[in-house]
Amino acid sequence: MKTTNQILLLLSFLLVSSTSFVMAQDDAPKRPKYITVTTMHWNMDYEDFDMDTWKSVEKEYLEKVTMKNEYVMNSSFYLHQMTPDNTELIYVRTYENWADIEKAGERDNELTKEAWPEEEDRDAFLNKQRAYYSNQHADEIYNTMSFVKPLKDVSKDLICYVRTNHMAFPEDGDIEEIRALMTSNFEKLIKDNDLIKGYYTHRHAWGHDATEMMEAYFLDSMADLEKMFDGLPELMKEAWPDEAERKERWKTFNKYFNGVHGDAVYQFVAGLSK
Repeated sequence: MKTTNQILLLLSFLLVSSTSFVMAQDDAPKRPKYITVTTMHWNMDYEDFDMDTWKSVEKEYLEKVTMKNEYVMNSSFYLHQMTPDNTELIYVRTYENWADIEKAGERDNELTKEAWPEEEDRDAFLNKQRAYYSNQHADEIYNTMSFVKPLKDVSKDLICYVRTNHMAFPEDGDIEEIRALMTSNFEKLIKDNDLIKGYYTHRHAWGHDATEMMEAYFLDSMADLEKMFDGLPELMKEAWPDEAERKERWKTFNKYFNGVHGDAVYQFVAGLSK
């Protein structure tokens, strides 16, 4: 029973944190509630592989299908930069609600038929598109959280650093405590940090690991990513000058996570986003 209560406590916090941002800003643009992340892999046997041609093919699909799909709020591609697998690329879509995920797939099919009415032309395009990818892929669905610094400029390629944290379920966990800690982290370390061009948080909704909570940082370059890491200790000292208080604060914060995290760096592909 204790374990169940601990899980419900933290999930309640995460649910509240995913909606509080919207409630506090009634006149703000609608914010996505769900994210689908598809990890795909290049077809390494494709002899005619050409990156510029791949971009033009996906650009055509973006303009003729995805941009017209009213159920897809955003979409974007990410290429391997520093990950364990150089064949992977990530395709991300966001949605206003869970039902729109299924509706978007159905709408894709309708728009594809509208874009290429002749079956022969449609098959030719889709085969050309599919030729770049292997049959292997994985899908995850995440619930967005309220700690967001919107990315304003998507006109150029960017570095996307993704940190995958794993939640713990402490017996003495408190919703207000972890919410306050995460809010102050965002306000003092991320929100006004000029190196961080965009920041998004999301947590597991459907997939292989229910403990996942992810942070995505967008920066101009790898050099800026290094500067961000180098500058964080000083920002922490400025935000919480008292060393004893600072250590106690991070001790409290860390009890909500199990100490294991993963790092990955991708390249955001400009021109292929909605």
